[in-house]
Parts: sequence; C-alpha cells; structure tokens
Amino acid sequence: MKKVLVAMSGGVDSSVAALLLQRQGYEVAGATFELFDGCPEKNVEDARAICQQLNIPHYVLDYRTQFASQVLDYFVGSYQRGETPNPCIACNRTIKFGAFCEDAQRLGYTHISTGHYAGVRFDAISGGYQLVRSTQERKDQSYVLYHLTQQQLGMLLLPIDCYTKEQVRAFAADAGLPVSSKSDSQDICFVPDGDYVSFITQYTKQAPQAGAYLDDDGQVLGQHKGVLHYTIGQSRGLGIALGKRRYVSHLDPVHNTVTLSDEERVFSDTLYADDLCLIAGEGLKGPLHCQAKIRYAHRPAPAVVRPLEDGRVEVRFEMPQRAITRGQAVVFYQGEVVLGGATIC
Repeated sequence: MKKVLVAMSGGVDSSVAALLLQRQGYEVAGATFELFDGCPEKNVEDARAICQQLNIPHYVLDYRTQFASQVLDYFVGSYQRGETPNPCIACNRTIKFGAFCEDAQRLGYTHISTGHYAGVRFDAISGGYQLVRSTQERKDQSYVLYHLTQQQLGMLLLPIDCYTKEQVRAFAADAGLPVSSKSDSQDICFVPDGDYVSFITQYTKQAPQAGAYLDDDGQVLGQHKGVLHYTIGQSRGLGIALGKRRYVSHLDPVHNTVTLSDEERVFSDTLYADDLCLIAGEGLKGPLHCQAKIRYAHRPAPAVVRPLEDGRVEVRFEMPQRAITRGQAVVFYQGEVVLGGATIC
C-alpha cells in the first residue's frame, strides 16, 4: 500500500487533503511543523485532533533551527538589502518540501501531500513530472511552488485541487471535522499582525533610521522614516506632501535613501534574476518564450528569458511591467505549465 505523510497545519485544506487520501485507500499520517518559538499551539492541537478523528498517526516535526537560518535570517537580510522578499517561497523550498520530503522518506512514507491549490502530472513525452496551475484560478498557488524538483513532484499528492473552497469546506463539515469553518490564514505566519518592520526591529535589535527622500536628480525632498518601511511602487503612507502623487522607484539601504518619482518611472520592460530553478531539471541553453509573473497577484505577461554568462537570466517583457521588485520571484509559465522561476535581483 502507498503511504502518504500529509503536512497538516490545522487548517481546513490540509485536513481535507488527509481525509480524501484516506478515502482513496492510502495509508495516511499527518505531520505538523514547529517552525519558530511561539508557533501557535492551537495549530498543533487542531491537527492532532483531526488525526485522532481520522484514526491516523500524527507527528510533530521540529524545524525551528532550519526555519531560523533559512527563512527568518533570509527574510530579515533581504529587507536590510532593500529588497522585498517572499518568505513563503523560502519556507516551501527549504522546509515544507525540502526537509519534509527527506523526513517523510526517513519515516517510511512513499508520498507527501499538502493543501496547496496546484496540480502535478506526469508527461509521457518528456518522461518527467510537471507542475500546473490550479483548476481553481482564484486559489492558484503554483507561483510559490516553482522550485519543486522532479523527485519532490514524484512524491507529491495534491488532492484538493479539483475542488472549490466551498466544496472543501463541505467535505470537512460532512465528515464532522471541527475545522470546517476555520478561517484561512492570510499573513506571514511569524508576523501575524502584518507589522514586519516591528518584527525586524525586534529580531535585529536595531530600529530603522530616518533618511532622505530624493527625486530623480538626487535632490533632497524631505525625510523618510527608514528604508524598511517602503517597497517599489508604493505611493501611500509616504508622509510627505509634494503637490502631486509620487511613487517609490528606488531603495538604497547603503546610503539610507528612498527615491520618489512619477509613476512612469516604476514601469520597466526588463529585469535580471538569479538562482534560476527549472522544473524539468535542465539548464537554460537559449531564449525561452513564455509568460512571466513578477509577484503572487500579478497577471503573467509575455516575455523572453535569456541566459547570461554570469549565471543570471535576463527577462524582457513585450510590455513594461509595474513595480518590478528586487527579492520577489519571477515565475515562468507556458500555458498552464510552470516552467520554473528565479529571484529578481
């Protein structure tokens, strides 16, 4: 019998994933991750209760050390470099699929599962696995999974993808699972109040320092409250009156300056990215015509990706894109298939 270890957060999606896989005849167990000190104990309790109700084993996996070095340090360091990181991608890559896959195999499981909305399929022509967009367009999470390897995709089961969120909640309610009406998590798990500046201040024991707002010519316009507070394209909350709306176009943490410009200056048709991951496992040998997505909520746009001699890639769009931001991922699609992605630098 195939054995699957389900990453159970205590939410409805992962709970129903376990329920559906059990009904499909898999030997199922649940695993909940300890990611940081102060991680909500209720999530562990909810996941444990679901596993007891389904009569399946439940593991608690301690990833606090890895999470601190590979997610928290990365998150804080990225902001300190004037970037806007996506910690969920870093966590998925190193913890939720990296360490978790290894532990699942160590514990004797042939497969893993999560409550993500995306699809996995085997392509007979290429002889490899493909990651595809969710059938639930509004819930699609393929953007944050672009880093998955062939081995990980071969182990991964995503059973809720063919159902709407309403259907998922109905499955949970019909089975009497107490999480059927539990709200979805929206914020970064280690910054539940959304105040990432306070988190970074506490983490580093250093408060953001005020500095100069500059215009495109380098002239001082006024004072900002610290580079950490801003991201590319931002126009609200600047705390400065200039007679017309201005937009953050550049962050310079070295000189502690924030450049404000007209909106046209936050549009660009070209970006450069490093740490390229291609799901097929092959290197990029020539131009790749695709649709590229520069942030989670962005609509993919036609682009050409070209390899550079220094190992980075150049991504050139047919039309300029708004607020391309260092630290975010650029993810490449062909139709519904995720080709891979890289980190905007």
